Amino acid sequence: MYTASHATTQAYREVLKPWKITYPQYLAMIVLAAGERTVGDLGDELGLDSGTLSPLLRRLEQRSLVTRRRDEADERVVRVALTEEGTAVHAEVIAAAGCLVPAFVDSGRSRADLLAQLGAITENMRALAADLRAAA
Repeated sequence: MYTASHATTQAYREVLKPWKITYPQYLAMIVLAAGERTVGDLGDELGLDSGTLSPLLRRLEQRSLVTRRRDEADERVVRVALTEEGTAVHAEVIAAAGCLVPAFVDSGRSRADLLAQLGAITENMRALAADLRAAA
């Protein structure tokens, strides 16, 4: 799994080079393309802690690809969203990344199977890690 993950990251790195976006930044943009999130929710969806996510978002914000703002109802909460430029870059990157899809699967059916298997592995590993933490 490590080898497949590493190879996938390398392939995405090549695709993302023209936009000077890292793979984790790309993943954040994919989530944000679905709509505004709190930083906490974004971190949960990506499996990233605030120490990793904050610098990632700061770099995207410096490039005018995302905005961060304090929640009006609770100033402790920070909301993040794609800007117009971020939305445009996201669309370009998604189109370019389409060349990677055939490397993952060879048909719609196997794509669904792969996603289901990866989802199950992820949940199983998260549960196992939680159990191991609790036992320590």
